[in-house]
Amino acid sequence: MDWLEALILGIIQGLTEYLPVSSSGHLELGNAILGVEMEENLTFDVMLHVATVLSTLVILWREIDWILKGLFKWQLNEETRYVLNIIVSMIPVAIVGFLFKDKVEALFTGNILLVGCCLMVTAALLIFTYFARPRKKERLSPRDAFIMGIAQAVAVLPGISRSGSTIATGLLLGNKKERLAQFSFLMVIPPILGQALLSVKDFVSGEETFGGISAMPMLIGFAAAFISGCFACKWMINIVKRGKLVYFGIYCAIVGFIAIVYSLI
Repeated sequence: MDWLEALILGIIQGLTEYLPVSSSGHLELGNAILGVEMEENLTFDVMLHVATVLSTLVILWREIDWILKGLFKWQLNEETRYVLNIIVSMIPVAIVGFLFKDKVEALFTGNILLVGCCLMVTAALLIFTYFARPRKKERLSPRDAFIMGIAQAVAVLPGISRSGSTIATGLLLGNKKERLAQFSFLMVIPPILGQALLSVKDFVSGEETFGGISAMPMLIGFAAAFISGCFACKWMINIVKRGKLVYFGIYCAIVGFIAIVYSLI
């Protein structure tokens, strides 16, 4: 992988991690178009995800600071309930990660047909959310957080958007859109950091390598994902507040259809 390919993939990751179009699916499509073989080395992919986590910390620092200050008051307050909801949302993806890690990684082998089909599923979910009108709730409950966690666990499939599925699920459950995007972005931080720590462990033990990727492309991809992630995170929060997810549903349907046709030719 050269620096230009790393730059392109980093920008793709940073933008699509927050936009409801599936970063994993677009990375698979990007790898296929660029001819990059990534199935033997997921370290670069994990590095890109860590970069987007850092962009989340930068853009949502006020919310994180609010949570931490309330959490260390050591009492059951709104901030503590928020953290508990994040912990509850982690349960499904933790189960998938521990029990099915190898099977999930096996899906990232350039299967464009799978990506196309999953993008169509994402499109259907986003478009359905646009027409649904559930009764609004005042507060996100642990039950809702767990269901959103299930949506996040399903989104390990390349082409199923993590942000799209979790935000759409939260909206269908009747939660208010004003703070739903923030919760969706914050709930992904622990799983991604956990995956990064596991990758570091595998690298130290010799089970994982950089697969021939030099330091410069790695750094360029990391920086590109971080910078584009900052823009996309801020943009996506405003998009959710305006309720414009349906347009991304149409986009996913078009890209998914093209991917399916391409895989069958």
